[in-house]
Amino acid sequence: MKAIITFLCCFNIFSLFSQTIISGKILNSKKQPIEGVNVFLEGTYDGASTITDGTFSFTTEEIGEQTLKASFMSYQTYELKGDVTTFKNLTIILKEEIFELTGVTLSAGTFKAGDNSKISVLKPLDILTTASAVGDVFGAFQTLPGTTTVAEDGRLFVRGGDAEETQVFIDGLRVFSPYSSRPNNTPTRGRYSANLFKGTTFSTGGYSAEFGQALSSVFLLNTIDKPSQEETNISIMTLGAGIGNTQLWGNNSLSVNMSYINLKPYESLISDRYNWKKQYESFSGEGVYRKQFKNGLLKLYTAIDASNFDVYVDDINYEYQVQNKIKNTNLYTNLFYKGVLQNDWVIETGGSFSYTKNDIVYAVENIDQDELDFHAKLKLKRSFNSNIKLSVGLEYFSENFGEDYQNENSTIFTSKVENNLPSVFAESDIFFSNKLALNVGVRSSYTSVNKDWFTSPRISFAYKTGENDQFSLAYGTFYQSPKTGYLKYNNNLKSEKASHYLLNYQYIVNGKTFRAEAFYKKYVDLVKYNTQSPEYNSIYTNSGNGYASGFDVFWRDNKSVDNLEYWVSYSFLNTKRNYKNYAEKVTPNFTAKHNFSLVGKYWVDALKSQFGFTYSYTSGRPYDNPNTTDFMAEKTKAYHDVSFNCSYLLTQQKILYFSLSNPFGIKNINGYQYANQPDQSGFYNRKAIKPAADFSFFIGFFWTISDDKKSNQLDNL
Repeated sequence: MKAIITFLCCFNIFSLFSQTIISGKILNSKKQPIEGVNVFLEGTYDGASTITDGTFSFTTEEIGEQTLKASFMSYQTYELKGDVTTFKNLTIILKEEIFELTGVTLSAGTFKAGDNSKISVLKPLDILTTASAVGDVFGAFQTLPGTTTVAEDGRLFVRGGDAEETQVFIDGLRVFSPYSSRPNNTPTRGRYSANLFKGTTFSTGGYSAEFGQALSSVFLLNTIDKPSQEETNISIMTLGAGIGNTQLWGNNSLSVNMSYINLKPYESLISDRYNWKKQYESFSGEGVYRKQFKNGLLKLYTAIDASNFDVYVDDINYEYQVQNKIKNTNLYTNLFYKGVLQNDWVIETGGSFSYTKNDIVYAVENIDQDELDFHAKLKLKRSFNSNIKLSVGLEYFSENFGEDYQNENSTIFTSKVENNLPSVFAESDIFFSNKLALNVGVRSSYTSVNKDWFTSPRISFAYKTGENDQFSLAYGTFYQSPKTGYLKYNNNLKSEKASHYLLNYQYIVNGKTFRAEAFYKKYVDLVKYNTQSPEYNSIYTNSGNGYASGFDVFWRDNKSVDNLEYWVSYSFLNTKRNYKNYAEKVTPNFTAKHNFSLVGKYWVDALKSQFGFTYSYTSGRPYDNPNTTDFMAEKTKAYHDVSFNCSYLLTQQKILYFSLSNPFGIKNINGYQYANQPDQSGFYNRKAIKPAADFSFFIGFFWTISDDKKSNQLDNL
């Protein structure tokens, strides 16, 4: 018995000496103690919780290399690997967990439309329910701050930038010809159906290093990943007809839309200022095929459209109306894949192909154009933890343009432009806490047309000042190759450059969004030439420069009044440029100092109807009067546009839709065309550039056939 007692005493003494004491203190980033943190050795039951002063202590019989963990709600789990004997008197700082839904966002210069976006200011259905947009993807975004309404053009003009300075991407892949053809001084529309896209990002400046070849803005469209059900959509309209169908099988789905537009029936009811020989006619079709893999998603998007018209229009330089005839064919397709690789890397890769052919007749000129473009991209991204996210990638653009121009003497001039642009980019999001974030990126590109390498740094910073508001800062440099209209005459021109500086404030709470942003843009190396228009014998330089500054304000509210949602936007723009054939630095004719939009939508349950309203105001835009000595010194009168729409639910799946533009008959003038030569008295005559019609309307019937017998196209109207 005495021997057993002696053995047990010796064993307990040995066990006591073989145990290791693990101890330390746990603090937050402000060096304050955290109580209740669970501290333990991974794979064992050995551990303890911190007390009021943040300290902990426990013993273990484990030996050798071990992993010590510390975990607590709202903080990132801490891990320390090493010999268990070194885990003494530790001081551990726990980092705050970054929460995607409540944390700070990097949002300077960016507007997103998507129900899953926490910085969304437009929803996908807004693109089609905004009265003035009439279903045009780009039309709805012209009601946002930062844009200038150029009614005779219809494209996006952003913060003092020309329309060519805004580039469009579908699933991250470039769209080289996003707009449809049109007669001169008539607004264009986007080629693509909004209801195939799940979300849109519109960056008015300071955008990601992933994107290049855009001096002012990028417009990103993302196709739907997976439709919810099979359905068929039928539309009959005053302008034509359309049909769409979605099929699902297994991990596959296919959505197809087709439409036919012909303005002849409409023109027989509402005449315009043009003398049509053949009214505008177009056929378009597009589709998205999707296949879901175990660790990825493949999407194939294709769109094709063909349009033509023949119209005679007034031109101050001719005594008679001149012919404006265009036959356009466009094909765009892209293949996109996103999946998860080993080690938590995510891959996004794909390519886009675009072919555009234009046969143009204007007066005595004949122009045949062919453009073949290609874009390939590979992007890898990874979240190392909730604090650091890294993206790296490379891409390749190939642009090929050809033109045969025949003048009034039947002389033919042939032009070709070939430009290849390889690029690499890297970007990192660094979240220091839920209140503080930083994005740093760089992009390096090469252009074969002028054999020029250039590097673009990008940086943005965001700080959350309260539960619902934050400030953001952004800076970046952006390059863009000179447009084809210059390169076909001179291929020694350098890329144009812009530098963006942005300060943004954002407040979002309970269905209400307020954004205010100040900006400054500096332009250098803009193209200049010394003739009235670009010609073969013009002298071209990169000596142009300019600036744009101002501020934007946006407010949206869909909670204060039941069934009502509205938004208000205002932009102030101060900009001047010395480029093209300008003799001095002046405000260009596509900009306006003040832009204002008010958009409202109201659902009346008793009438089963949604009513929409849009009012847009643009202050006068500059134009040059050659009868005066001052250049670009005069302005048009202010532009006003009022639009109404109504969607009436005939049955759950049948809708009657009506829209009305400019019902009050406001006489807008978009500018003036002056004669190239003065008359005998030395006076330059002019004609006003007016809308094709002062009034327009649209009526459509939309029918949805689906399995649930509930879905309809109200969200698409």
